[in-house]
Amino acid sequence: MRIAMFYHSLVSDWNHGNAHFLRGIATELILRGHVVQVFEPKDSWSRTNLVSEHGQKPIRMFREAYPQLESTPYDLANFDLKEPLADAELVIVHEWNDHSLVSRIGEHRARNGHYKLLFHDTHHRMVTDRKSMNSYDLSHYDGVLAYGDVLSALYKSEQRAERVWTWHEAADTRVFKPVSSRELEGDLVWIGNWGDDERTKELQEFLIDPVRELGLKARVYGVRYPAEAQNALANAGIEYAGWLPNFEVPNIFSKFKVTVHVPRRPYVERLPGIPTIRPFEALACGIPLICSPWNDSENLFSPGKDYLLVNNGTEMKAALKELLSTPTLAGTLSQHGLRTVSKRHTCKHRVDQLMQIYSELTS
Repeated sequence: MRIAMFYHSLVSDWNHGNAHFLRGIATELILRGHVVQVFEPKDSWSRTNLVSEHGQKPIRMFREAYPQLESTPYDLANFDLKEPLADAELVIVHEWNDHSLVSRIGEHRARNGHYKLLFHDTHHRMVTDRKSMNSYDLSHYDGVLAYGDVLSALYKSEQRAERVWTWHEAADTRVFKPVSSRELEGDLVWIGNWGDDERTKELQEFLIDPVRELGLKARVYGVRYPAEAQNALANAGIEYAGWLPNFEVPNIFSKFKVTVHVPRRPYVERLPGIPTIRPFEALACGIPLICSPWNDSENLFSPGKDYLLVNNGTEMKAALKELLSTPTLAGTLSQHGLRTVSKRHTCKHRVDQLMQIYSELTS
């Protein structure tokens, strides 16, 4: 099958978590024999920032890590859809695309019925930026892929699309898997971006304060950390290491004893049940995981078995202390989490589901 995918970026994961899942899904589709074309704007915000900070080296690193993947950059003002969509059988358009492009692809679908067209939503803007989301014209789309039941329910209740499916993110287990390491470099590592004051207080309570009070050796990777955030890390004795290519995460996890997940506030308060991709990747790598409060309303995992769930900073401190001093507990937790991801939450599982959705649309 010929599949066209329109996303913000395949080659850059600078503050762009959607690239993680896209890479895994595209890889799985290609290995199954499908022809996959990914289109991204040549001046995407993520790629522009990545190159501005690090030059072309990260782009070369991506190509070395994913030799089977490539994207076609386009200039929106001069982007002719005729050729990209000429032979497509399935087209997926991500929500982080320009409104005009989303509309133009929908209009093309209305004139050409040879492919199925899906809109893919992996963000909280349906509850935090309704004006922008309501401006997307989905009238000619065959359906929506939403990465959580609560998001699916919103699309259904507002009749934004003819059909809606919950399509969770997942781990690319060809990349995210346990890695053996001879030397540890610290106790705790956290990989995540600071970003828009959506979890500033939470990071202080569940990451920075516990590390400082326990005297742990810790490191943080991510981008968009303002000076005050970097100062807070330094004052807690936490090393700030900046941007990390996502495909290098398994190697970093192997050098630390534990990691944490601190979800952004919109997901905790308004979109329960959506974990985002970070927990999937951490569990797939076999590192013990502790989560700050979030409601796994869809029963994706088994809290207490796949990861520890804490309600406040005091509980986080106690959980970290227990995990770091009890190797058997840490081992049991990581093994259970790894099994859960392997059985239910890999990109292979999500492609299986995508093929089933396509079958429903074409039957």
